[in-house]
Amino acid sequence: MTRKSPHLVVLTGAGISAESGIQTFRAHDGLWADHRIEDVATPEAWARDTAMVLRFYDARRDQVRAARPNAAHRALAGLEARGFEVSIITQNIDDLHERAGSRHVLHLHGEIMMARSSVNPRMRYPLGRDNIAMGDVCDQGSQLRPDVVWFGEAVPAYPQACEIVAEADLLLVVGTSLVVMPAAALVDELPLDAECMLVDPDEQLSIPPGVTRWVASAGEGVPALVRQWQREGRLFVPAMP
Repeated sequence: MTRKSPHLVVLTGAGISAESGIQTFRAHDGLWADHRIEDVATPEAWARDTAMVLRFYDARRDQVRAARPNAAHRALAGLEARGFEVSIITQNIDDLHERAGSRHVLHLHGEIMMARSSVNPRMRYPLGRDNIAMGDVCDQGSQLRPDVVWFGEAVPAYPQACEIVAEADLLLVVGTSLVVMPAAALVDELPLDAECMLVDPDEQLSIPPGVTRWVASAGEGVPALVRQWQREGRLFVPAMP
């Protein structure tokens, strides 16, 4: 089937959500500051102290609920609404892209607003305004857990992400450094004639060869790019302003 317009694939990371006030685990303050990754975000932590892991993710979920999509989220959703083909692959577990209006979002690391069975990952349940309590079980009677990919676990959505990137005409990377695997390897799936552009405020950040850098925050850089694409009616890699 012939596509109506060039395909923009957007890879987003913690940097885009941070501008909405969601702390990353690398931050020196916020929810992660008082917890070691090994204590709250690994299968071993879940086995050792299930209740503590649930409390930690309840707090993260409350933080996500309080956050709002920022200008970058809204700009990407607006581009799709204008008829551009936009696919978003996000490393973030929040739902800010969806709340902004994006319809084609793949979560590499799961979704915090979902619960899933601790024995059958295909059994998933939307949480709405609820959290997960001890004793909340799936239809097979097993404790529910956050629907997130913990450190040391496989990334089941990765093959689908590779397929999406392989159909891209332009890959826009926002809020992630292209050094954390396996997401960083997605660049290798780009077609030979496709371009890749990174929006990041750190001009000292090392980037792979062939990637065009746009030094700007997500909330400034993404809307500026979207305005140019909407004005021209096409996707392209513009020169820095």
